[in-house]
Amino acid sequence: MFTINIYVKLALTAVTLLGGIGLIAAYGFWYGFPFLLVGLGLLASYILLGTVQSAAMLMQESKFDEAEKRLDMILKPEWLYSANHAYYNMIKGTIAASKKDSAGAENYFNKAQSIGVPSDNETAMLELQLANIAATKNKWQQAKVHYKKLKGLKVTEPQLKEQIVQFEKALKQRGAMKAAGRAGMNPRQMNPGGKRRRPKMR
Repeated sequence: MFTINIYVKLALTAVTLLGGIGLIAAYGFWYGFPFLLVGLGLLASYILLGTVQSAAMLMQESKFDEAEKRLDMILKPEWLYSANHAYYNMIKGTIAASKKDSAGAENYFNKAQSIGVPSDNETAMLELQLANIAATKNKWQQAKVHYKKLKGLKVTEPQLKEQIVQFEKALKQRGAMKAAGRAGMNPRQMNPGGKRRRPKMR
């Protein structure tokens, strides 16, 4: 997808707006109108779309600090087009998660979820992130709720599918350990990879 550098975009916005106003003042409305129209279009694009796309590209390269700085250039997140507003919160949540700020990440992911994202893949990504956060807090019932929603989605991305499989395994292992605890067994006995005592040497 074609994208224009945000700094170039802001410079063009300023030049076309100021140029249009200057031409109108000097020669009349119709001389400056085309420049003014382009400038207003660029300004509307900046307000409604923000810097979400370029921030997402930086995040894909694991440049989290740069992505956060790029998001900070957004004039007002609440004014963003709904999809971009949701993506803004997704990226902020991912950045918070990278900083081990689970409370902040959960807050941003919940905001993105309430706004709504366009595809099942993105919805699944949100549900999986929230399920993982719940699991790290030992809130397994809450994690199961997110997982149930997750399973009702049509996921097509292979990497996301694999992450869902891994989370499903963690849930099953957790269920097996709880069942073993109720039966009075040592949960470590359920883990074939656990350490065993060595037989005494004679």
